[in-house]
Amino acid sequence: MSSTSLLSIKAHCWLLIKRIVGFTLTFALIWGIGVSMAAPTPHLVALKDVVRVKDVRPNQLVGYGLVVGLNGTGDPGKATRTAQWNLLNNMGGRVESVADLQGNNAAQVLVTASIPAFARAGDKLDVIVSSIGKVKSLEGGVLISTQLLALNGETIAVAQGALSTGGVSVSSGSTSTRTAITTTARIPEGALVEREIVTDIGDATGLTLVLNRADFSMANTVAHAISSQLCPAKALDAATVRVQLPAKFLTDRVGFLAFMEQMKIPVTAPIARVVVNERTGTIVIGTGVKLLPAAVAHGGITVSIQGDETVSQPEPFSQGQTTPVSNATVTVEKAQGSLIKLGPTNTLNDLVTALNAIGVTPTDLISILQALKAAGSLEAELEII
Repeated sequence: MSSTSLLSIKAHCWLLIKRIVGFTLTFALIWGIGVSMAAPTPHLVALKDVVRVKDVRPNQLVGYGLVVGLNGTGDPGKATRTAQWNLLNNMGGRVESVADLQGNNAAQVLVTASIPAFARAGDKLDVIVSSIGKVKSLEGGVLISTQLLALNGETIAVAQGALSTGGVSVSSGSTSTRTAITTTARIPEGALVEREIVTDIGDATGLTLVLNRADFSMANTVAHAISSQLCPAKALDAATVRVQLPAKFLTDRVGFLAFMEQMKIPVTAPIARVVVNERTGTIVIGTGVKLLPAAVAHGGITVSIQGDETVSQPEPFSQGQTTPVSNATVTVEKAQGSLIKLGPTNTLNDLVTALNAIGVTPTDLISILQALKAAGSLEAELEII
């Protein structure tokens, strides 16, 4: 075979290879563009928004105290008067007996507060004051110095000050007006921290992060992000991630946490959830809530009872007595039910729209959601608060 023929064959082979490679690159480029367009951009959040450090948390405080200065709206009971008598005697007062204390200008209360982690002596805390006796109102009262105790019985803070009820409650005879619950009050910055609660950040080798919401996918994402960007980390379960401190940060844990909490991590899809508040009729539907095929029929029954007061009058000179008689009329009204059919592609939003169109109330909707969950049609967690 001549050299010219060999060159021609090589040229054809080279051209064929270029076409194949070019086709492959073009297909890969188109496929990559398609994937990038189909895949949603992950939502990034700071690590500190989804986790907290284990044992770094607030603590609850509680105390028993006495509120004075009430305008006749306090507790006139013996227990309150005894508390007044003890207070006055401890402060050098001269009261012979509990019976000498009259009036209802004082009240026994429970004082609660929450102390954050790393609080120092002299920090101020907001406190909530709640009456525990027969008190009409705490409006205008002043809390006498009250010790706030931790669960172990140690005094952590001391509360005192004028109460703020945020409203008024006035009554006269059978008429009353109230703009707020006045048997509970607040004292902004009403407590002073006297003893610090020591909080350790992790142990000798590392620390444990606790997710705000337990989720296996999120725990794995957090552990992978920390391991790839900072230091070794491992998800222990759906709520905790163990982080091994680098040697250079063993004596600078605050600096390590300050750097780590600014890390950006992708947020996984949340659990489909429907939250229902039966007291207020509030319904919150989360993302990703779906319905399996179902048919919903709902009809209400209304029972009305009307009372009619009459008088039974005896015959003259029969020595009988006039007696009131109550007559009741019971009426039952049954509303016409409506049937709604749901297909496999329907969402909860479609159901809510259809039910609103026929005038279903929030109370009825709550009952329907509970029935759908019991029937297995509602693909979401139903949380009732």
